[in-house]
Amino acid sequence: MLNTGRRLILAYKNFAANRNISHIGLGVAAMNTAKSLRKIGVAAEVWPIVNAAELRSRLDSTISHVVVSAPWIPSADWQQIVAAFPDTRFAVNCHSNVGFLQADTNGVKLVREAMEIERSTWNFHVAGNSRKFCRWVRDAYSVACAYLPNLYCLDAVAAPKRPLYQGGALRIGAFGATRPLKNFMSAAAAALEIAARMRADLELWVSSGRTEGGGAGVLDAVRAMTSGLAYVKLVEGGWQSWPKFRATVANMHLLLQPSYTESFNMVTADGVAEGVPSVVSDAIDWAPDHWKAHADDVTDIARVGRSLLGDSYAAEDGFEALTLHNTAGLDAWRSFLAA
Repeated sequence: MLNTGRRLILAYKNFAANRNISHIGLGVAAMNTAKSLRKIGVAAEVWPIVNAAELRSRLDSTISHVVVSAPWIPSADWQQIVAAFPDTRFAVNCHSNVGFLQADTNGVKLVREAMEIERSTWNFHVAGNSRKFCRWVRDAYSVACAYLPNLYCLDAVAAPKRPLYQGGALRIGAFGATRPLKNFMSAAAAALEIAARMRADLELWVSSGRTEGGGAGVLDAVRAMTSGLAYVKLVEGGWQSWPKFRATVANMHLLLQPSYTESFNMVTADGVAEGVPSVVSDAIDWAPDHWKAHADDVTDIARVGRSLLGDSYAAEDGFEALTLHNTAGLDAWRSFLAA
């Protein structure tokens, strides 16, 4: 058991507080990480905050570590906070791999400025939840980058047992914010191919109501591709709370997450927790190798999908892979918290 006698704060930007939207991804990630760390004796808490002023107002001397999800706090505010709390260790944790940063110019700017803060003080750090991102920061800029991965709290001790698809409506989910780099068009195209080759009626479930990073036309393109096909029903689900979304995931036979770039992918982990396999790209490196397809090859995505639909061990393989990721991830967090 790791018990410092002090506290770790996992803070993320509370978009819902002032924009009337639900931006739950970072919050769900923080809560899963906190639950996992609390199991090994770390006093971890999750704080949704609206700005740097709120973060600073809530800090006190009992807090040993603060990790803020994603680069969004202005650098001038960070400099004031780290100076005011010299015995607290702070980190800004990037939740994207390098490729996805093209959608966030300000985030790139803040990461570069964060490197300068790290060079000039002892209690501030740049971090990433992807080993590949951390390696790039170290190699390209000669700055340390702490690896602080997402942890996914698996309450079960084994993968849920689910019956394989044996006919009827084939439910395939391609979930997440409709960003171009999520590659939803290829996912939808692969779902069509799977259903056509299996001669199955398809329910293609997609998330709607949150387009980001130039993704406004993604759903329109999917609608155009699927309209008028008698065997296809496109189900557009609004943005849900995490427990309700988990229930939706549990209703799927297969998930498609062939992202061009990722650092973890919460939807794939949700599928693992519900016993539903995912076709992923090699960007989601913790997933089993036989779940992976070429991101830009729709036929390969469909091939892997058909294989997983007939694999009675697919859910068990995913559970084992995520468990191994969590074990290694806990070691990384232990190293950060011990310093």
